[in-house]
Amino acid sequence: MSKGSCRDALFLATRSIIKAKGDNRFTPKEVIEHMKSNNTIYAESTIRTHIVSRCCINVKRHHAIVYNDYERIGDGYYKVLCP
Repeated sequence: MSKGSCRDALFLATRSIIKAKGDNRFTPKEVIEHMKSNNTIYAESTIRTHIVSRCCINVKRHHAIVYNDYERIGDGYYKVLCP
């Protein structure tokens, strides 16, 4: 995978996953596995933090810079807000 931001890599990974599934729903584990299989440069903890905190619209904010890319829809599942 080319060097870029983790958010950029997540953008590609989440859209690939939801397209393959035909369902706008994914888990952090699915994204981590997908990114690892594509030789990501990002640590599992970085990927997970971006999904569940930094890029999620409906969680308590813990970061100075945040994005509204995903929404937690319950029980460990997330959806892409602008697929």
